[in-house]
Amino acid sequence: MSLFGSVSSKAVDEFAKSLAQEIAKRYPPALDKGGERKLSQKRLTAILEDTYNKAVGFTNEHRLGVYKKARLGNTFRWELEELGYSKKFIETTTEGFVVYITRKTT
Repeated sequence: MSLFGSVSSKAVDEFAKSLAQEIAKRYPPALDKGGERKLSQKRLTAILEDTYNKAVGFTNEHRLGVYKKARLGNTFRWELEELGYSKKFIETTTEGFVVYITRKTT
């Protein structure tokens, strides 16, 4: 198992930020913070699973090692914070993200 992977850190950061921004387009931070409109739990789950699956695809395609997976997760988290999501949403979403990208595939 590789520790680093074959892709640059900059590419990992850019991909993580693009995933967080994609979530923001489909589930804006204003909805997370209790705006008038609400998104169904089923729809939010679909958005997050789609994002997680893209992250898994990127991880597998570029054969990310331990450090690059950690960087991917951290950059994703920081971008969600930067976008203005609640602490609870960030923690829950990032935890799911990390679980998806670190589990072994068969």
